[in-house]
Amino acid sequence: MQNRISVWFVVNPISGTTDKSKIVDLIPVYMEASRFDVKIWYTEFRGHAGQIARKAVEEGIKVVVAVGGDGTVNEVARCLIHTNTALGIIPCGSGNGLARHLFIPMNPEGALQVLSTCTIEVLDYGMINDTPFFCTCGLGFDAFVSSKFAKSERRGLLTYIDNTLREGLRYKPDTYEIEIDGEKQHYKAFLIACANASQYGNNVFIAPQASMMDGLMDVTIMEPFTVLEAPQIAIQLFNKTIDKNSRIRTFKCKSLRIHRKSPGVIHFDGDPKEEGTDIEVRLVPKGIHMVVNTNEQVYTPPLIRAFTDFYNNMNAEINLIREDISKQQRRIKTINQEMLRRLRNH
Repeated sequence: MQNRISVWFVVNPISGTTDKSKIVDLIPVYMEASRFDVKIWYTEFRGHAGQIARKAVEEGIKVVVAVGGDGTVNEVARCLIHTNTALGIIPCGSGNGLARHLFIPMNPEGALQVLSTCTIEVLDYGMINDTPFFCTCGLGFDAFVSSKFAKSERRGLLTYIDNTLREGLRYKPDTYEIEIDGEKQHYKAFLIACANASQYGNNVFIAPQASMMDGLMDVTIMEPFTVLEAPQIAIQLFNKTIDKNSRIRTFKCKSLRIHRKSPGVIHFDGDPKEEGTDIEVRLVPKGIHMVVNTNEQVYTPPLIRAFTDFYNNMNAEINLIREDISKQQRRIKTINQEMLRRLRNH
């Protein structure tokens, strides 16, 4: 019994979209007493999850599991950076971006099964000014929507989509100055996303190639686009091809500075925060231990699969039509050239 792995579960009873009592009932089923020394904590006030996580570090606890929404995960993770205590996740939020990137199942049974394997990796995290983030951060439209979403009475994907559609066409892009290694460039951008992990959440992949183990962050700059281009961009965010869009600029770096004309909102892992005109984003390599899933299978909801299949089929049809039009244009050009040649000969 002396070699049991110490695991604390930090349960936020009011966050996220899942009934936590059912999850608590499942914990002893998957975390066998012969292998794990388990303690369950319930948060009672804002910031309590962080206090529990810091106490766990002081006591040398092996794993602290955040049972709650994305905010709870971020709050716990911030207290575990540069320690030997690992972060575990049972996703209960509306987005669950970090959990999805780590291939943590969205159902409690699957997440607990992953925890029971206790496979731990040392991963990267990011800093935006003085605030840690673990999934994504950014400014522009995504930060603007995060601010609106935080004020919404209802949570979940539908609320996020409603806010996005309602505000998207009215949002005015800003011009930003981005400095990397002393070199400055100006971009008029709808949004700038700095990604340690690949997605915002809900399988919305803003940086499909991002890795939490490469020591680099993936920067995605989305340029202004038209109403007709919006559906294609939306679908490409779900099928991991947004980096192929002509309105997207991507690059990898360890740090960058962003200057904007006026103060405004940023976001870190979906949480909004007011900041000034100068933003510094940097990646911290190998800074946090996390429990990961070695069976990397991602569940894609049927509606998203149907959308993706429809888009791919339509795109294939459009490409065939374009090829046929190009052939006809070349044929007409050849005929015109032949007619001109004959006219000259006469």
